[in-house]
Amino acid sequence: MRTPFHSLPLLFFSQSLLLGQCRPDPDPLQDYCIADNKNTFFINGVPCIDPKQASSSHFVTSSLSKPGNTTNSFGFSVTATNTVNLPGLNTLGLILARVDIAANGIVPPHSHPRASEVITCLKGLLLVGFTDTSNRAFTQNLNPGESFVFPKGLIHYIYNRDSKQPALALSGLNSQNPGAQIASLATFASKPAIPDEILKRLFKLVVRSGDYS
Repeated sequence: MRTPFHSLPLLFFSQSLLLGQCRPDPDPLQDYCIADNKNTFFINGVPCIDPKQASSSHFVTSSLSKPGNTTNSFGFSVTATNTVNLPGLNTLGLILARVDIAANGIVPPHSHPRASEVITCLKGLLLVGFTDTSNRAFTQNLNPGESFVFPKGLIHYIYNRDSKQPALALSGLNSQNPGAQIASLATFASKPAIPDEILKRLFKLVVRSGDYS
């Protein structure tokens, strides 16, 4: 059935409203919204303090100045800004993260469902990459000063190619709460566990009952 010509403006208007709901973070309605972290009620974000109480200290942080602990099994640490250590970023739709990676360490394949990410190598030799929805892989070696972008929601990784020295990178993400899901943990360490029958069909492996509980 053909759409009447006079209905087209209404159709376009409806589509624009729907598309408007797909933005990752809403635009702020004021110059800034300092996070009020003392409240205990839940909203989509963090409530604001009275703008008259804002000061320069709300817009500065030293949280990324110290190395993170990379002694975990993967050999990496991520230290991110948030509304507690940098209250002034509330509602601005971004965070920064310091990524420390031990020698031969890796930030394992993971995704950010609500953000794209730009990573810049500050020290060391990094191998980075992501896979798109057609299973095409994009990889790149990064030297200090070089950057790479991971599109929103796609699985990606960061690997320190140096077997002797640690690496350091800085990441920027375009969401106040990008989320992070490590593919291997989501598959094998979920609670409750994914049924063994599903894992056997998925990986074509023989799985002993209770291995992933």
